[in-house]
Amino acid sequence: MSRRRCVLRCERKLVQFTLPKEESARKQWLDFIFTRTPKRYSPNLVLCSRHFTDDCFTNLGAINAGFAKRLKVKEGSVPTLFGPACSSESQPRKLVPVVPAVAVEGFHASASVPKKNTTNNADCIVGSDEELDFCDQDSVASSVDSSAEDMFIDDMDPILDRPSSDLYLPEEDYDSKDAPQHRKRLCLSSAEGGDRKSENGFYWTETEKWQSSDEADVEPPLLVFTPNQNPGPQILPNRCSSALQFFQLLFPKSMFQTIAGYTNSYAAKYEERKGKLWNFISQSDMKSYVALVIYMGMFRCSSLSDYWSESQHFSLSFPAKIMSYRKFLSISKVLHLSESREDEKNILKKGTAGYERLGKIQPLYQVIRESCKSYFHPFQNITIVERMVKPQAGTGLKQSLKSRSPNMGFKLFALTDCTCGYTWDFFVYEGKSCASRSEGLSYETVMALVDENMLGSGYKLFVDKFYTSPTLFTDLLDKKVLACGPVWPNRTGYPKSAKNKLLSNAPRGTMRWIRQDKLLFVEWKDSKEVQMCSSFHKAYEGDTVQRKVRRDAHRTLEEIPVPAVVLDYSKNMEAVDSSDCITEHFRAIHKPKKWYQCMFYHFLDIAVENAFIMQELVTKGNGKKPLTRKAFLQALILELTDIDSLDSAAVPLTLSSSG
Repeated sequence: MSRRRCVLRCERKLVQFTLPKEESARKQWLDFIFTRTPKRYSPNLVLCSRHFTDDCFTNLGAINAGFAKRLKVKEGSVPTLFGPACSSESQPRKLVPVVPAVAVEGFHASASVPKKNTTNNADCIVGSDEELDFCDQDSVASSVDSSAEDMFIDDMDPILDRPSSDLYLPEEDYDSKDAPQHRKRLCLSSAEGGDRKSENGFYWTETEKWQSSDEADVEPPLLVFTPNQNPGPQILPNRCSSALQFFQLLFPKSMFQTIAGYTNSYAAKYEERKGKLWNFISQSDMKSYVALVIYMGMFRCSSLSDYWSESQHFSLSFPAKIMSYRKFLSISKVLHLSESREDEKNILKKGTAGYERLGKIQPLYQVIRESCKSYFHPFQNITIVERMVKPQAGTGLKQSLKSRSPNMGFKLFALTDCTCGYTWDFFVYEGKSCASRSEGLSYETVMALVDENMLGSGYKLFVDKFYTSPTLFTDLLDKKVLACGPVWPNRTGYPKSAKNKLLSNAPRGTMRWIRQDKLLFVEWKDSKEVQMCSSFHKAYEGDTVQRKVRRDAHRTLEEIPVPAVVLDYSKNMEAVDSSDCITEHFRAIHKPKKWYQCMFYHFLDIAVENAFIMQELVTKGNGKKPLTRKAFLQALILELTDIDSLDSAAVPLTLSSSG
């Protein structure tokens, strides 16, 4: 089955047509797609039927009557209609003056064509939450399935990346041997030289030369690291002596009672509609429920009922001691994080500026965020990571993180400490309609998380290529925050000089660099070309790495030069992001039907992981041996269920686990 997509990023369900073989017709098609036809383009570009008038088709009447299934275009027909990606309307293309180097939402080269905002109700795929849930069509539909979101999901920014000079190949050609494996795109070369100035004021000339590794670079002055608080846990050394106490710093004891109350209120209405009564749960029940969810992440069964199996030889005794299977399943089904009356008021605001899209998770969401920031201060090296929470139900907040999973889910952005992996701050991405579009989605994400007033100055931020841009790094310097990361070569502000540029067939270890004001741009050849940008590194400091290099038909291990920015970035990004693995197995076998329940389990992941990290740092600071991850989780489960107090066998934090 063909997986091609219209070059103008329209929806896939429409009939698509390849470029005509006849030269004059092909030229007219290319003139429609591009403002100025490039020298190089994919021969497999396709356009969908949306861009043709009715008289361009030979069998439209037969299609409408149901006598034909495949729409056919007349020979010599030329596309003339241009509509916004994923809209249901098309308009005649207007001939307007071309504005060069404008970043637009789609891949169409005519940035001056006005676009009509439309709402596609089919884009809102919201799962049912029985009688009390709702569909957020008005405020969600515009945030998904647009060309801007396609770029965002694909680690590209619709404002900072140049779509007219970096065009996607059709998807069925992704396995082509000619296409680079790290990003199968067709890079269009510029037909003209001369000076270039980007929209953000960065100025490049074609005569500016890339420097090689043997040419000296001046190391930029480093900012003094002055955090607002001492890095590490912000608690008294003797305040916490158990796993539960560390956990309750981030997930307060009062929150168990609050969630139990919200769940009882919601469940009572839910059961009343069925003519049944709800057996109210207590704070102790919620703690036991959370303990079992963590337990299921440690001991994995193929189904939820297996944990309560009564088999003589293959049963697990612990879950049945804590809670019955029926009660656990009931809580899982009606778990609620907000007041039902407030939810009903929020529904009435749907489609207005006062509507709160995250209203159903807001109480716990804010508590976890504030707690994570209050009880820990990051060390100097920090990073921003993307996480994907996989839901079973649908909602307009769904995104897809291609590098992480082919499934849809909720995208979160988190500021994480590179030294220990602590999640200091995070937020749920709500869609493009909720973000400022002046500087780009990636820019706004970083600025929302990097709060210099709370952090201090001299921090080093390591980001991936979705975020990296000269505009961002320059503005971060104004905040006294240093930054580095890989960068897309088509990003606004990246050097366009071809003089002494790194060649595609250069030997492994070859390096080129350019310094522009306070920013360093480096190109390095490893197994593929690597482009980096930094505001605090020197181009080359004599570092080397071991790589296999082909010599006379044999591959030998050799030392090759490596830029300091590449080495530093790789070292700091090795911190494992494990905060989404504790409840992952439970979500996989339980398949929660409500999106806010999925978010609850991920917030629980963050709280447990951060509590373990703080226990580790505090215990080491006291000169004692910290608990292993397994021992910490076991101690937390026992304390949540009060089994340790009943058995008079509390687990001390100074002992290590045999596991």
